[in-house]
Amino acid sequence: MGSFISWLMRFRPRGNHFAEFMYGIFIILIGLGLTAGAGWMISHLASFLPSWAGWLIEGLFLKLTVSLRGLDHAAREVQTALEKRDLPEARRLLSWHLVSRDTSQLDESKVSAAAIESVAENASDGIIAPIFFFAIGGLPAAFAYRFANTADSMLGYRDAEREWLGKAPARLDDVLNFIPARLTGLFIILSAFAAGADGKKAWQILRRDSRVTASPNAGVPMSAMAGALGMELEKINHYILGKGLHAPTAVDIARARRLLYFATLPAVAAFTFGIYHVHPR
Repeated sequence: MGSFISWLMRFRPRGNHFAEFMYGIFIILIGLGLTAGAGWMISHLASFLPSWAGWLIEGLFLKLTVSLRGLDHAAREVQTALEKRDLPEARRLLSWHLVSRDTSQLDESKVSAAAIESVAENASDGIIAPIFFFAIGGLPAAFAYRFANTADSMLGYRDAEREWLGKAPARLDDVLNFIPARLTGLFIILSAFAAGADGKKAWQILRRDSRVTASPNAGVPMSAMAGALGMELEKINHYILGKGLHAPTAVDIARARRLLYFATLPAVAAFTFGIYHVHPR
């Protein structure tokens, strides 16, 4: 999907804000059509197979939209570099795997905070949301969501290059993630009690800080994570979540990774149970 968006970008208009805005809509429409169509074709072909084989095929393709292991692996690499006192490598890995911001001046605490924020936000974008849309509309909906999220991650920036081109992808991504982000925050709160974290504090910080981020959705799982782990997560000149709590370290990345599994695996099980009963073969 990223390669397809990059190819379409070769033909983008320049110098005309309205044309750029409309081309962003074009990218979204053609991408949603193609990905949803691909999902429908796979599901249609799978419907001719025995039930167990059809579910297996759809599950394998759904796995392409979910990034639990990849997210955990990326966070663990940053954690390992910090544990080895290799801050430059931790900054490099953070920038390579998890965030788009400049990491060259971040200290250990800010690197840890950025990794934990990414774990929380991507628990929604990369795990809960695609499964949520699969539960609603099968592979077509899951594929379409993944395309919209990929378009936002590539184009949804307020810089001179993408300000107008990325407006439509960014707004669509905000709408699509509204419910999944809040479900993720809820799962983090509920799972905190089982994971040895602070569910009550997670709820308090979510209610207090979830609206301080520019994104209407990212602040929900991130503030829940900050409260659950009792830490302050700051993106310099942008926001502070859990203000007044302790500064995170590499140890807290490990705690966030543990909470990631506690929060998402029950959610996956719940959605799978619902899918099986609502869409039986």
